[in-house]
Amino acid sequence: MSAQRPTAFADLRARPGVPTRRAGAVLERVRRLPWWVGVLGIWGASRLVTTGILLSFAARQGENAWTGANPGYLDFARLWDAHWYYIIAVVGYPSEIPRDENGLAGESAWAFMPVYPGLVRIGMALTGDFSAQGFAAVAVTISVLASAAAALLFFVLARRWLSAGTAMLATALFCVAPLSPILQVGYAESLHLALLFGALILVLDRQWVVLPFVVTVMALTRPSGLAFALLLVLVWGWRWMRRRDEPFETVERVRLGAAAVIAGLAGLAWPGIVALSTGELRGYLETELAWRRPYVGDVELLPFTPWVQGAQWWAGQQWWPGPALPGLPWSAGEVLGPVILIAVLALAAAAFALPAMRRMPIELRFWIIAYALYLLAVFFPQSSTFRLLVPLAPVLGALALGIASVGSGRLGARWSPGRARGLRVLIAVLALVLGVLGQIAWVHIGWWVDGYDWTPP
Repeated sequence: MSAQRPTAFADLRARPGVPTRRAGAVLERVRRLPWWVGVLGIWGASRLVTTGILLSFAARQGENAWTGANPGYLDFARLWDAHWYYIIAVVGYPSEIPRDENGLAGESAWAFMPVYPGLVRIGMALTGDFSAQGFAAVAVTISVLASAAAALLFFVLARRWLSAGTAMLATALFCVAPLSPILQVGYAESLHLALLFGALILVLDRQWVVLPFVVTVMALTRPSGLAFALLLVLVWGWRWMRRRDEPFETVERVRLGAAAVIAGLAGLAWPGIVALSTGELRGYLETELAWRRPYVGDVELLPFTPWVQGAQWWAGQQWWPGPALPGLPWSAGEVLGPVILIAVLALAAAAFALPAMRRMPIELRFWIIAYALYLLAVFFPQSSTFRLLVPLAPVLGALALGIASVGSGRLGARWSPGRARGLRVLIAVLALVLGVLGQIAWVHIGWWVDGYDWTPP
């Protein structure tokens, strides 16, 4: 047998205590770092990954309605609804509801809340640049800074019920989630999420006096006030039912009830402002309905019917347009669409029975229920629906807890600690990789403009 050639690794193996001590010292220094350093490190790394994804698509982007071919990052970040924010930031809102020759309301700036474009306008005034490039620079800066705040607040929110390590994993999942590219383009989502996470923290801490101020700004950033009002009503009812087990004093009842009322008014504020500004009571509603007209025509909004209409449209006209049975007036998709919708909703409801979801604070579960009901009541499902699901991000805390709990059940009792730890790491890495792959898929389907594209983000 030939003698083994000495290597640096062999030398380290000969003195096992040296790397162990060094690694331990490094880990100890990492543990001593403030929590926000770790969160910002994860956030920064995720933004670099997402920036690379966006730049790769921008390099292949053809000429479109907003940019020329192969746009730079800032131009690529101002596609789709970002252009509406640009219009609002530069010229404001129209004095009336734009209508077509048939008198139907068209798509217009009135569909977009004023806080984000208002901040962008202030930034553009400070820079003195009101061009499209100037808008994109300010808008992306605000979105990126707000996304950092959202990551920090998400960790704080997760830390309310998770261990530090599990909360950090949840934050990483949030930062690399499939829709996370929306956090660094000219959209209001990152600002809205920062406000939402702050509001949810205030709910968990029962800061009912400060909460209405945050919720009002949030409701004028993205539609969410009515859903948040429902959350507070559910919390009030829960506290009332448990008043014998946990004190629910009169003062707190009044403050929580007042916060719920203010949240509801905040949710109705923008439709009211549109009505006062245009003289049309239904101006905001009709403007929102204009976006679904290409799918289902000119229909009135009847709560909880848009998803049935959408299920029938997508399944009946796009996926399975053929007849269900000979002689029947319905296509196979018109029958299967609602069935699939009911099955998906049943699975979503059943998820609340999972151990990780049961450990989530009841207030966060109420938010998930309230916001989901709000979406089901008023929104029409199409390609933008995935973006509308982003405020359900607290679910990622339960996902992180599920990953961290691998090996703790009856099956895991048969595993060695090392095997269980390795499996947890493997699943966590897989979840992060899937998030990045989801980003690529979403940018390709939703953000990147491919010819005549009818899949807006």
